[in-house]
Amino acid sequence: MEKFRNFCVIAHIDHGKSTLSDRLLEFTETISKRDMKAQALDDMDIERERGITIKSHAIQMYYKHTDDVTYTFNLIDTPGHVDFSYEVSRSIAACEGALLIVDATQGIQAQTISNLYLAIEHDLEIIPILNKIDMESAMIEEVSEQVIDLIGCNEEDIVLASGKTGEGIPDIMKAIVDRVPSPKGDPKEPLQALVFDSVFNSYRGVIAYFRILNGTIKKGDSIRFVNTGNEYFADEIGILQLNQVPKKELSAGNVGYIITGIKVSKEIKVGDTVTLKDNPCAEAIQGFEDVKPMVFAGIFPIENEYFEDLRDSLEKLQLNDASLVFETETSIALGFGFRCGFLGMLHLEIIQERLSREFDQEVITTIPNVSYIAYTKKDVRLDINTPSDLPD
Repeated sequence: MEKFRNFCVIAHIDHGKSTLSDRLLEFTETISKRDMKAQALDDMDIERERGITIKSHAIQMYYKHTDDVTYTFNLIDTPGHVDFSYEVSRSIAACEGALLIVDATQGIQAQTISNLYLAIEHDLEIIPILNKIDMESAMIEEVSEQVIDLIGCNEEDIVLASGKTGEGIPDIMKAIVDRVPSPKGDPKEPLQALVFDSVFNSYRGVIAYFRILNGTIKKGDSIRFVNTGNEYFADEIGILQLNQVPKKELSAGNVGYIITGIKVSKEIKVGDTVTLKDNPCAEAIQGFEDVKPMVFAGIFPIENEYFEDLRDSLEKLQLNDASLVFETETSIALGFGFRCGFLGMLHLEIIQERLSREFDQEVITTIPNVSYIAYTKKDVRLDINTPSDLPD
């Protein structure tokens, strides 16, 4: 475990963290030059078209520090837009360190600060990085002062880098080894693993991504999800590289995936704890807080007969994006549908787009609104979702 480092990359949108992640993957030869493409970790069409990261991506890299010492890095690249901040909170829960990337041409911006506070709450070791220093408009001294004011570090702690030219990448690697603590945990204790993400595969069912805090898991073990109480067999476990790499055994400090043949998306919850059936852990891991939707809109199928298909699609999408919240709703004009909660307008737009592309669901979306809690003069509480909910 001394040779493990788990860290995430956090930044404001467009500060170049996906490009910097690409350079890290190139430097460690995780991806060959032939297979390299921009935004290597962004695998959704929408991410590539819009040039944004929507989903966190975990990948394992091997860094040769000296001739006879190789470190294993688990990197989690996170979104920069505020609408996907829940992805960031989950990634942070699985790490010991964070690369805080600041654009040297723009300085510190809103999302830099909110992501930084998330990381500090989890006691992560912060490595500040000034990106885009190769640009003529880079304000290295001014932005360095902003960073020093914000996190109280010394000037020599700030790593200067460029995602475009690859400058400063060896310094980042060295800083990760020197400053990010190795994971704590005991491979001999009962298994305790945090599920920080999940995806649905139509052939293999639900694939859960987890970070092992204590214990060891082997292929074929009987496991239990603590919060739901469901028990399964670990059909396949492994590590996450560009593709999934099966392994016989994973132990404390590692990040990996597990396939149990679960076909129903409701049976797995992000934030749950995985343990062994025969030797369970004493308590569940405190993961991350529940998500609070900010914007609500109704999503209705074009034809009422597609209502169940839409429900299935939303459940599978929720597995991939745990910040989506929905409940059934009936409208006089549109029939049966769902009232969905989103973290913001971009989140709503992306969900609509993904329903159409990934599930062939053409839907009608009502005008987004905000929910209110109102009290009558008799002190009766009313939840107002639409104007028609108001009393006469």
